[in-house]
Amino acid sequence: MNWLEQVRWNDDGLVPVITQEFESQQVLTLAWMNRDALLLTMETGHAVYWSRSRQKLWHKGEESGNQQQIKSIRLDCDNDAVLLSVTQIGGIACHTGRHHCFYQQLENGHWISTEPVLKDPKEIYS
Repeated sequence: MNWLEQVRWNDDGLVPVITQEFESQQVLTLAWMNRDALLLTMETGHAVYWSRSRQKLWHKGEESGNQQQIKSIRLDCDNDAVLLSVTQIGGIACHTGRHHCFYQQLENGHWISTEPVLKDPKEIYS
């Protein structure tokens, strides 16, 4: 059986992808892939996602330069979630200009931003 056929794609033909930094083991982001994105990720060695809002393939870093070089690709026990281990080029994984996307922490019933903006998104995306 083809390795792509072993993935349990949702009804929209997508699978959630957790991206983790290889060195620090920090979770950087949660995104989505379709078959083409996962195949391109495997073939190129760089993360390619499916943008649900833009309905197109999204090569991580195509605008910002903050690419994700693949160290490993893993599939969970239910075959319905992918884990990428990556080297984060440029140190910024989040479109908000932060190192990772999970920068909001719940404290006393409020979401508090716990991570600094490393670069203004207006400077990253022109």
